[in-house]
Amino acid sequence: MSAAFRKALKSRQKNHRERSQPGFRKNLGVLEKKKDYKLRAEDYKKKKNTLNALRKKALEKNPDEFYFKMTSSKLQAGVHVIKQTSEEVTDEQLKIMRTQDIKYVELKRVAESKKIERLKSELHLLDAEEKPKNKHTFFCDTKKEVRNFDLASHLNTFPELVDRVYNRPTLETLHTQTVKGLENAGQLKKLAKQRQHQYSILNQRIEREKKMFVVSQKIQTRKDLLDKRHKVKVKKETVDSPAIYKFKAQRQR
Repeated sequence: MSAAFRKALKSRQKNHRERSQPGFRKNLGVLEKKKDYKLRAEDYKKKKNTLNALRKKALEKNPDEFYFKMTSSKLQAGVHVIKQTSEEVTDEQLKIMRTQDIKYVELKRVAESKKIERLKSELHLLDAEEKPKNKHTFFCDTKKEVRNFDLASHLNTFPELVDRVYNRPTLETLHTQTVKGLENAGQLKKLAKQRQHQYSILNQRIEREKKMFVVSQKIQTRKDLLDKRHKVKVKKETVDSPAIYKFKAQRQR
C-alpha cells in the first residue's frame, strides 16, 4: 500500500465522538462516558473481590488457632488494641534518675540565679521600695552649723532633687545642660520605659528561680521516700512547697 493511498484513506475516516447530555436530561447531571464507566466498574470489582476474600477467610478461620500477638493485644469495643507494657525499673535505677533530675534542675536554677545577680548589678535596684535607705552622715564642727545645716546647698543641688537616690545633678550641670535635657525629653521617656522593662524581666526571673527551687525540693522528697520505708505524712504537697514527712528513727549499724 503506497503512502499516498494511506494518507487519502486516513482523510476519509470519521471521528466518532461521544455525545453530551441531551438538553432535556440536564437535570440528571453530566452524561457518563466510557472512561468513567471503566473506573466505576474496576472499583466495584475490587470491592467485591475484597469482600469475597474476607468472607472466605472468616469461614475458614480456626477458632483454636493461636497467634503470639494475642499476648500483647486486647479487644476493646471490637477493635484490637496493643497493650501498653509497663517499664521495669528497679529502685536503684529510680534513685539514679531522681539524682539526675535534681542535678539538672539545680543546674538551671544556678544559671537563673546568676542571671538575676547580673541584672541586679546592672539595675542596682534604684527604684525598689524594699531596699534599705542609704545613710549619709555629715559632720559639723559646732552646734550652730548643725542648726543652720542646709542639705541642698551642701550637695549643690535643688531642694526638690535631694530625695532622689540616683541622677541627682548639681546646679552647674543643670545650668549647662538645661537645653540639652529639654531636647532629649523623648529619649528620657524611652530610657525610663526600658528600665521598667528590665525590672519586669528581673521579677519574672526571680519567680522562675523560686519555682525551680520548689521543684528540686519535691524531687528530693520523692528520692528520700525510696530510701526510708517507715514514714508519716505531716503536711500535704502544695504548689509552693513540697510534702513534709516524718521518718521513723532507725539505728545505723
